[in-house]
Amino acid sequence: MVDVPALPRGHGLVMVVNQGAGTPEKARALRELLPEAEVVECRGERLVTELEKAAGRALALGVCGGDGSVNAAAGVALRNGLPLAVLPGGTLNHFAYDLGIEDPKELCRAVEAGDAVAVDVGRFHSGGRTGHFLNTFSLGVYPELVRERERWSGRVGGRLADVVAAARVRRRDHPLEAVVEGERRPLWLLFAGNCTYRRMGLTGGRRADLADGLLDVRAVHGGRGPGFRLVAAALAGPLTRSPFHAAVRVQRLRIGGISPGTPLAFDGEVTDAGPSLELDKLHEGLRVYRPLTL
Repeated sequence: MVDVPALPRGHGLVMVVNQGAGTPEKARALRELLPEAEVVECRGERLVTELEKAAGRALALGVCGGDGSVNAAAGVALRNGLPLAVLPGGTLNHFAYDLGIEDPKELCRAVEAGDAVAVDVGRFHSGGRTGHFLNTFSLGVYPELVRERERWSGRVGGRLADVVAAARVRRRDHPLEAVVEGERRPLWLLFAGNCTYRRMGLTGGRRADLADGLLDVRAVHGGRGPGFRLVAAALAGPLTRSPFHAAVRVQRLRIGGISPGTPLAFDGEVTDAGPSLELDKLHEGLRVYRPLTL
C-alpha cells in the first residue's frame, strides 16, 4: 500500500492527453467517469510543456498516450513529487498493461479509491545526458528488431516473427563495438529491462513485478559470423538455453568504448549514445495509481 490521495470524481487529477496517439474515446470515457478531473488535450510537441504546467496545480498527474508519453509524464511526476495516473492510449502501451490497466474504468477505480503501488525507474547516464526508462533501454539494433517483430507478428506468429526480424535486420546493420567488463566485444544488441521480463527471447515480453530492484540485461554477441549469430539467437528462443545470448540481472551496469553513432533507445525514443554508459535503478521511486484487485 502506497500513500497517494484518493480523488473522488477525479477532483485534483489533471490528465494530459496526447492527441497524436489517436485515442479520443479514452478522453471522453475519462470525462464521463471522473467528471471533476481536468483533461488537457495537446499534440505531442506540446506534451512536456502541458505536463509541467499541469504539475503546478495537480494533486495527481495523469497522462493518456503511449510509452513515450508515459516516460515524459513520469519524469515530470518525479521532479514534482506527484503520483502518476496512466491511461493507455498509444501504439505501444507496455507499462500500462504490465501495471494492469487496460481501460479507463480500471484507472478510475484506483484514482477514486487512492489505490497505488511504488514502481522502479531505470536510469541511464551517457555522453553528458541523463534520462530514465520505465520499460526498456538498449544499444544497437534492438529498436529495429522491435519494429520488425511488431510488423510481422500478426502475420506469422510471435516466435517466427523473431526469426524474420533478425534476418531482415542482419541484412541492413552490423554489430557495434563496446568495452564490457574490461574486454572490447562486438555486440548486435545490449538490452536492459526495468525489472525482470518473463519472455526471454530477442525482444522483451511482460513483467509480473515492477519493483524487483533489478535490471534485466541481455546481449547478443557479434563474434565470428555475426549475421549467423543474430539469426541463431532468434531461433534459439529463451536466452538461458542459447550459447549466442548472455543474460544477467544486476542493479548497476557500466559500459565504455562505445562506437560513435551507436543508437541508444529508451521507451521508444532513439538518440545516439556517448562513449560511455552507466545504468542504475531508482527503486520504488515512482508512485502510480493501480487497482489493488485486478
